Amino acid sequence: MPDSSRPPTAFPLTRSAAELSAATEETRSGTPSAASGPLGPVSPGAVSLGTGLLGKTAHHVAAASASVRVAVLIISDTRTPETDTSGQYLLAELRTQGHQVTSYRIVKDDAVEIRAALVAFVREATIVISSGGTGITGRDVTIPVVESLITKPIPGFGELFRMLSYAQVGGAAMLSRAVAGLCRGAVIFALPGSLNAVTTAWEGLLKSELPHLAFEVTRHGQPGVTDLGGARPAGGAAAGNTGTSSKPAATKTPELGRHTPGGGHGG
Repeated sequence: MPDSSRPPTAFPLTRSAAELSAATEETRSGTPSAASGPLGPVSPGAVSLGTGLLGKTAHHVAAASASVRVAVLIISDTRTPETDTSGQYLLAELRTQGHQVTSYRIVKDDAVEIRAALVAFVREATIVISSGGTGITGRDVTIPVVESLITKPIPGFGELFRMLSYAQVGGAAMLSRAVAGLCRGAVIFALPGSLNAVTTAWEGLLKSELPHLAFEVTRHGQPGVTDLGGARPAGGAAAGNTGTSSKPAATKTPELGRHTPGGGHGG
């Protein structure tokens, strides 16, 4: 269904978080942004955000080339695979980045259908991206369902998403209830339904962080999940597993609670 919380925007939506931050500051101060950050020249691999610099950590570097298992869920009463611009955009971007799309599905704005799809997806993917139903209309029921599944909230995602949205659409950004958090061995990101919103979230937050997120989820394991899949370095070992063993490799058992990849539609 159309997302009433995302009015049309006149700003480009393919800009990075750093560019959006700089553009917002330039608009407020009336002063063109400089090539250097507030603490000096911005080094390669660092992103200027507000008054500080965010550099790439060792974990970012370790996970940079990892392929992540991702499932995409579209919540809409009216969309089909042919008219689902947001979903098709995500699928194309994920595959361009070398990630594995385990499932793609469109469900109605119905709490039971949404929950069933999410429960299935977190068993087969390390990242689950949903789009739609995050506003405040009577049919927007995605957020309560997602929040009921989350065991470890990631509040920074919603905060940063609304910050980026504010730079583009102003106060209407407050109407978005976009949220993220862990459920079992997967991270769920609940995005608004419009293509503008999905592009903002992907370009500004998710595109560069998916491998790192998967790395963090898998490197110490999650309660109740023995093999999380997701980001894996070359050689097939689970990310973060640097130990060695003299024991012969055991026959691989099915991943706990995980379905065969592709259990959803498409992918």
